[in-house]
Amino acid sequence: MSQLQNTLPRVKATAFAFFTFLAVGLWHAPLQAQERIFRCGNEYTNSAQAAQRNDCKPMEGGSVTVVQPPKAVTGSSAGARSAQSAGAAGKVETSEQRTRDAEARQILEAELRKAETRRQELLKAYNQGEPEKEGKESRNYQKYLDRVAEMKSNIDRVESDIAGLRRELGRLSVASSSNTR
Repeated sequence: MSQLQNTLPRVKATAFAFFTFLAVGLWHAPLQAQERIFRCGNEYTNSAQAAQRNDCKPMEGGSVTVVQPPKAVTGSSAGARSAQSAGAAGKVETSEQRTRDAEARQILEAELRKAETRRQELLKAYNQGEPEKEGKESRNYQKYLDRVAEMKSNIDRVESDIAGLRRELGRLSVASSSNTR
C-alpha cells in the first residue's frame, strides 16, 4: 500500500508534465508552420531567394490568402447564349406587367388596411399615454411605465409601417402611370 502511495504522486506529476508539454506543443504548432511571406509588388512569395532577387519586402501581421479568379468561358456561343437569356428575362409583356402591378397594389392595400386597424387598436389601448393598469402594475409602477413605453414604441413602429406602405403605393401608381404612356 505504501509503495502505491509513493508512486501515485510521481504518476500524477508525469501525466501533468506530459499533457502540459502536449498542450504547449499544439499551441505553438500553427506558429511554427507558417513561413515568412514577402510582397513583390502585387505578387506574394514565401521563397527567400526569390524575394532577394526581386527586392521584395517581408509582410508583417497576418497570413495571406490568394484567391484564383474564375476561368473565363471562351467561344462566341457562350456570349450569344448569355445575351439571349438576358434579353428574354428582362422583357415582360405589358398586359402581364399590368396584372402584376394590380396584384401588387391589392397586396399593399390589404397590408395598409391591416396596419391601420392595428394602429387604431393600439391607440385605443394606449389611451393617450394613460392605459389601464393591469395586475401587479398597481403595486409596481415601473412595470406600468415599461408597458406604456412598449406600447408607444409599437405605435411608432406601426405608423412607420403605414408610411412605408403609402410610399410603396405611391411608387406603384407612378410606375403604372408611366407605363401606360
